[in-house]
Amino acid sequence: MRTKTLPVTEQFPEPGPHNTAITVYTKPDCVQCDRTKNVLDRRGIPYTTVDVTTDPVALDYIKTTLGYRAAPVVVAWPDNLVDSIAWTGFRPDLIDKYFPRVAT
Repeated sequence: MRTKTLPVTEQFPEPGPHNTAITVYTKPDCVQCDRTKNVLDRRGIPYTTVDVTTDPVALDYIKTTLGYRAAPVVVAWPDNLVDSIAWTGFRPDLIDKYFPRVAT
């Protein structure tokens, strides 16, 4: 699996419509999409979802700009990075890396 760091000019959209740090590009009946969202939900990490089967602009973005062909595609804006990063597939290791759990 590859992870990309994207220049600011290629970020789409700016951190999600609700100022979330993660956008998950998903599709219906996608096991890896559901698992990714479940990990984010369990950890209380806010995110925005975009269904690429109903949003042709988003589909073009993940295929043409990012070069991914499989869902989910996660675009994230971690606090510790200037640029966004993107990956495809169920990657709890990358969620841990870029959005570490806070000890309570």
